[in-house]
Amino acid sequence: MARRILAHSTSLIQMGDSGSQESDLDEFSSYLALESWTVLSPSLQSASHFTRGSILTDIDDLSLDATSIPFVDTLISYGFVPDHEEALQFLRNTIADYIEDACAAPPPWSATRTQECEICEREVPLTYHHLIPRAVHAKVLKKRWHPEEMLNSVAWLCRPCHSMVHSVAKNEELAKEYHTVALLLKRDDIAKWKFYAAKQRFGVRRG
Repeated sequence: MARRILAHSTSLIQMGDSGSQESDLDEFSSYLALESWTVLSPSLQSASHFTRGSILTDIDDLSLDATSIPFVDTLISYGFVPDHEEALQFLRNTIADYIEDACAAPPPWSATRTQECEICEREVPLTYHHLIPRAVHAKVLKKRWHPEEMLNSVAWLCRPCHSMVHSVAKNEELAKEYHTVALLLKRDDIAKWKFYAAKQRFGVRRG
């Protein structure tokens, strides 16, 4: 949505000084996104690279009858579009951008490398943790826990955090229940470990 708005930047009403324009743009884009989100079917709202084969790809076939009046009126009043028909075309183009981004192939694991550990957030030497352990890949596919495309998902963790993850759950449990960093951090033991590890200085031996 923001990209489409920026493309019409010459039509923008002055939203404050340059220091506040970024915040104003974010709020304006978020408002329009919320107003238009309900137009999308549940399958489009949850679109991803893994579900791309089951969603509508011909954007011209998408019904926009449920588009809210405030969405259309806002685009017209701010000068982005001249009329109702152009407002719907603006929305159609925005949805096409969203589908393309949502269904894009994930990057190879090497391209996801971070500067900080994804658990303790320290800038220390990192290792890559297979979020779906390699030892259970065959079982994951057989049981259909995850699509094949997810098997090589990784998180970049420091060695202590990496060891901690493998100490709190067996491979099958990690694969089924904790296959993202966000899910790992929902565990009380990992959350407490994060708080502790974040305060530790790298390279200092303890005990």
